[in-house]
Amino acid sequence: MLEIKKLKKYFGGVKAVDRCSFKISPNKITALIGPNGSGKTTIFNLISGIIKADSGNIIFQKKNITNIRPYKISNLGISRLFQQARLFNNLNIKENLRLALDSKDTYFWKNLFGTTKSIKKDERKINTILKIIDMTPHTNKYCRDLSYGQRRLTEIARTILKPHELLMLDEPVAGVTPPLRNRIARILLKLKEKGETILLIEHDMNFTLKVADHVIVLDEGKVIAEGTPLQIKNDTPRTEVRGILV
Repeated sequence: MLEIKKLKKYFGGVKAVDRCSFKISPNKITALIGPNGSGKTTIFNLISGIIKADSGNIIFQKKNITNIRPYKISNLGISRLFQQARLFNNLNIKENLRLALDSKDTYFWKNLFGTTKSIKKDERKINTILKIIDMTPHTNKYCRDLSYGQRRLTEIARTILKPHELLMLDEPVAGVTPPLRNRIARILLKLKEKGETILLIEHDMNFTLKVADHVIVLDEGKVIAEGTPLQIKNDTPRTEVRGILV
């Protein structure tokens, strides 16, 4: 589904991504792991089109998406969760989720021309995802009044709702409580059961090794190991470089 070919990105003399290559298979959860500065988020930014590659190629669904604009990449079917909160605080949860389905302002036209069937379909999708994340009782809460965990769940829900072929999740459980981590793990595994393809960055190794089918280990912008979670755990000499794994 996604192939990274000899991707390179330097910031001055810093080799953030150094001729990096790997593939993401469909219908699986793939995790990128590595120490701070290993190039994980830079790779996410390159895939998303937020920054431009110096060289190499990013192939998504057999289409070269290297250095095209972020909105075009998004419209091709890549939905991304960011590390930092990007919710609209003056809107409630349902309104924030509706934006994921109406990124092209279609809700205005649906209301204007009375296409109630389409509106009801969107509402069903929103209500379904609210149940999945156990946030139905908080539907009308403004996002400025949510706890950190509730905000994270809302962001994950919005990422899932956006029409996509690939989900990219940048540290989905960073800073959340252990019970919430378990809930998010269940959500991701349930999505995989439904055929979703997920690319994940996460520093919590217990969480990552529990949900991932395939793990890619990065260090200094290069792939130094990859395999199943068990293979990575057993590949001690390579994956303990600079304290990547516990």
